[in-house]
Amino acid sequence: MVRTCCVIGCNVRSHDRHGNKLGLSFYAFPTWKQFQGAQVSDVTKRRRRAWIAAVRRADIKFCSISRYHLVCSRHFHSGKPAYEMDQTNPDWVPTLHMGHSEIRTSHADRHRRRTQREQKKALVGGFHNGAAKCEGEASAEVTTEEQPEMDTTEEQHHNNPEILSEGQICDGHVEAEVTGADAENADLRERQTEDQRPTIDCVRCVQSRAEINRLLEENRKLKSLLDKTEVNENFLQGDTEKVKYYTGLTCFAIFMSVLDNVKAFLPASKKLSHFQMLLLTLMRLRLDLPVQHLSYLFNVSHKTLSSVFADTIDVLYARLGILVHWPERHCLQATMPPQFMETFGNRVAIIVDCFEIRTERPSNLKARAQTYSHYKGTHTMKYLIGITPQGAISFISKGWGGRASDKHITEQCGILNKLGFDIRDAVGMMCAEVKIPAFTRGFCQLDAKDIENTRAIAHLRIHVERVIGSLRNKFKMLHTTMPIRSLLPCEGEDVTFLDKIVRVCCVLVNMCPSVVVKPDIHETCSC
Repeated sequence: MVRTCCVIGCNVRSHDRHGNKLGLSFYAFPTWKQFQGAQVSDVTKRRRRAWIAAVRRADIKFCSISRYHLVCSRHFHSGKPAYEMDQTNPDWVPTLHMGHSEIRTSHADRHRRRTQREQKKALVGGFHNGAAKCEGEASAEVTTEEQPEMDTTEEQHHNNPEILSEGQICDGHVEAEVTGADAENADLRERQTEDQRPTIDCVRCVQSRAEINRLLEENRKLKSLLDKTEVNENFLQGDTEKVKYYTGLTCFAIFMSVLDNVKAFLPASKKLSHFQMLLLTLMRLRLDLPVQHLSYLFNVSHKTLSSVFADTIDVLYARLGILVHWPERHCLQATMPPQFMETFGNRVAIIVDCFEIRTERPSNLKARAQTYSHYKGTHTMKYLIGITPQGAISFISKGWGGRASDKHITEQCGILNKLGFDIRDAVGMMCAEVKIPAFTRGFCQLDAKDIENTRAIAHLRIHVERVIGSLRNKFKMLHTTMPIRSLLPCEGEDVTFLDKIVRVCCVLVNMCPSVVVKPDIHETCSC
């Protein structure tokens, strides 16, 4: 883009008519920095006014200067403006070739005048005429400003017809004496100014350093506050309570381990880092925050956040889903808790139960009938969950409509291929035994043996309910009413999006301490 100088009569262009650069630089008018301290505000305001006064154009006002109004390098001694705080520099304001003569003298002119006065002072010392006395004591020192050719010999003084008696001197000598006094006074003022200038400069340096240090400290504080408000690594690092609240995980090290395992498979995003993608997913699972709220928090659109959440759940399901696994028999026996050993020995493999998640009411009549739960009195999806005696989730089924019975889910979910639930005949064929509480159906009351067995079973069966409670309380999204679109099978898969969410939540629960076996009091988090 071709740039032109706005100084009157300059009209210099940055390129010639053939488009070749002419080697000149162009500078915009200085801005008034109002919010960087009182001193900076005052200096920059005065400098902006000084530039406007130097250019002297009627269309350039203090509050309205176009970005196309530029001053070329021809108007500066060094070819560019000086630093804004260096007020004694000749290039603090453009002074050369300004198109008018009504401009304040620059510091360069002041330096030139000072040099000339020093030279004149030396000449006055060479042409000193001695002592012109009148009434015995009167002397005058003649300068060469007005009469550089004046002869100062004593004979010419005696022969000069303009010398008067009665102590009066001629007009020429009076004028020379006054001129010499003015020169001495000017030199004295100049010396006083020179003596005071280092002090003034030192005071300004101290003030500038103090202002710079204040601004640096203010910058550090603002940066620290910004780091605390931005949702990035510094948002969670070093604060275990914040990690537990926002993610449900026990410490920052576990969160970073999960990130290291999945970040290579997360999609690239221009606005969100992989850390933020995982964090917003866990925050939504943990706190059930609305998508719009998270959009404002992470400064992305509603559509982007929904897409990132779905993609991250897919990656977590694919990469971490295997952490809900059925353990080997010898591993179960080697770590059997004492309360199970006392009642059933080392034969317990799994404790199972079902839980339900509310859903929206389907518009399809068949789907509406399949999802209605008489137990909950609303439309739900039912899941069968199994835990080991140690309290880890080792099995989670796909979702079934709330109308399906526990028996039907057990027969169809695949758990009988590992070990079973309520179906005695089917489990017997699998060479397994089911321990369930006794029922009073058809009897007035239970006998003493059934009561003891039921008490022992119920005492241990409560652990699966505690795990289900921990799962639902830790991830509050499982308490909300799920939309119908989350019940549809994912493209190219035989599982629904809700199935993936439930399995990911089970994986995250397994990363936390067990609610059945309490950790040793000496065990502490390494992070």
